[in-house]
Amino acid sequence: MRLIIDELAVKRGLRTIISGLSFHIESKEGLLLTGPNGSGKTTLLRALAGFIEHDAGTVRLEGGADEAEVGEQCHYVGHKNGIKHGFTVAENLDFWLDYLGGAEDDTGQGKRSCRDTALETFELTNLLDIPAGMLSAGQKRRLGLARLVMVKRPVWLLDEPSVSLDVHSVKILAGVVEEHIRGGGIAMAATHIPLGLEFNRTLQLGIAQETEEVFG
Repeated sequence: MRLIIDELAVKRGLRTIISGLSFHIESKEGLLLTGPNGSGKTTLLRALAGFIEHDAGTVRLEGGADEAEVGEQCHYVGHKNGIKHGFTVAENLDFWLDYLGGAEDDTGQGKRSCRDTALETFELTNLLDIPAGMLSAGQKRRLGLARLVMVKRPVWLLDEPSVSLDVHSVKILAGVVEEHIRGGGIAMAATHIPLGLEFNRTLQLGIAQETEEVFG
């Protein structure tokens, strides 16, 4: 599997944020996005996820599902947690399972198994019936991250994924990302806080796009 970005250009308003950007990521690779604030890290991740239309260039996933858009084959984690505060932890996870097309069978065991795995991985089991609005900032973040392990997606796009997490929870997240990469997945992450894992490659974005480089 290979994620290919070719001559990508993205504008926000009248400003060109990304111009002529080309690179690719192979299966079992992790790529760290670096660069100063305003250099386009979030814009790039959101464009790859399909939330922002790009003005030129192409994005394609070789070896993925032919009938699905690239964004449909990605998990995107942004600055917000993507949870409903009026729902319990369990209800939030069930929502994501239904929305993302998680495992299901006639008995519902597949769905419950996926949910239980997410709860155990991110240590949320004892919070199952608690409304999300009553959780701490770190617990809300872990709940938002839980969808990564509930529903399989080959490409993970992570924008400051460790925000609000304590040291222990960052280690959990790092382990989840490492397992995804080892299992043949692709991960791209923009973060100012070390995640405690080694990325195969680095993509440095600059204010001027001619400063962009990919380091193997």
